[in-house]
Amino acid sequence: MIKIIEWDKITDEKKQFYLNRSRQNIEDVNESVKEILDEVRSEGDNAILRLIKKYDNVDMSVDKLRVSKEDIANAYNRIDKKVLQSIKDQIYYSKKFHEAQLKKSWSIELERGVTAGQLYRPIESVGLYVPGGTAAYPTVMQILGVAAKTAGVPRIIACTPPRKNNYEVIVAADLAGVDEIYNIGGPVAIAAMAYGTETVPKVLKVAGPGNIYVTAAKMQCFGEIDIDMPAGPSEAIILADKFADPKFCAADILARAEHDKNAAGVMVTDSMELAIKTREEIEKQKESLTRKEIIEVSLEKYSAIILVDNINEAINFTNVYGPEHLEIMTQKPYDLLPLIQNAGSVFLGSYAPVAIGDYASGVNHVLPTGRYAKMFSGVGVDTFQKKIEYEYITKDGLQTLNEKIVKTITKVEGLDGHAKSVSVRFEEC
Repeated sequence: MIKIIEWDKITDEKKQFYLNRSRQNIEDVNESVKEILDEVRSEGDNAILRLIKKYDNVDMSVDKLRVSKEDIANAYNRIDKKVLQSIKDQIYYSKKFHEAQLKKSWSIELERGVTAGQLYRPIESVGLYVPGGTAAYPTVMQILGVAAKTAGVPRIIACTPPRKNNYEVIVAADLAGVDEIYNIGGPVAIAAMAYGTETVPKVLKVAGPGNIYVTAAKMQCFGEIDIDMPAGPSEAIILADKFADPKFCAADILARAEHDKNAAGVMVTDSMELAIKTREEIEKQKESLTRKEIIEVSLEKYSAIILVDNINEAINFTNVYGPEHLEIMTQKPYDLLPLIQNAGSVFLGSYAPVAIGDYASGVNHVLPTGRYAKMFSGVGVDTFQKKIEYEYITKDGLQTLNEKIVKTITKVEGLDGHAKSVSVRFEEC
């Protein structure tokens, strides 16, 4: 059963437990993940096949690592037509949202004869990771693929764990513009994309969510590749006042809890009545859900109903927590939005559950977890682009900057070679 916690009455140690949630587990798996990365790096495809057998209990030959054109055609033939249309509708909204994010290259004249600007260019190759241990996630595949494709990435590959009848994920990848799909999951997939093997091409950046093993692998591979962010088990805060509907609050907590045993569904409120009614609703609603076993572990672990004295304290708690998803179910949710400093994605009002962002509204739901929303943003077009600065300076412009700045500051820093590289341009031949 989910706990109701009066926040100002628990110890600092207990507070840190809930604030850190699954992030604290990464250290526990770092060593085993490093062994996996080292094996793939040194042995390539052979290590991949051996580790797939070990962790996924699947016998696979090298030629089956990549999803073939025949596999893709078969997926289109086998997928339910209504599901196919829903994926197409998802991609329609996803494209609209991500196309609005595209930035134009720009320039500005800083001084007469001094022009500077930025160019936006796509990263040349990226790898998308889509989890699939306990469920299939075509939604994650399409949202990552659409963002990368909209950014203009020339080569997009994707890895997802080997699953029977993985038709929806394959079709979502193809429709979103993914160029290559591989039947590889977990840290093995991250290693394959980071280091490259005989079959899997090395990429420059990897993006996508996963469990703590995937997160640990991404963090250890950073430097060899760029990564989007650390993204672990799903989490959400529901910031609610006495006007919120306990049925809605309970349903949304359960929606997070069913993701993973390490997921976190948290409500923060100043209403004890709402807290009690929401807990009652959780107990009632969970009985009809198919992933009840996972839910019960999640509710006991990092999920909680946090009781505070007022809404200002609820906002403070939320900003310290830095949630992946934040639902604001208050009488005037828009009034609180300017006060939110840390959140991956915010859902305003009683009719904007996180699930609608997951499935239908087009916003990107690959978001930072484990307090990383304090320093990272969710995946978007800019995840798959880089900026190039440039400047054009005339002789007069250079003279102006030399007289105003360069002559003085190069003496302070003792870099006379820098000063000479400017002054030489004004010397008589």
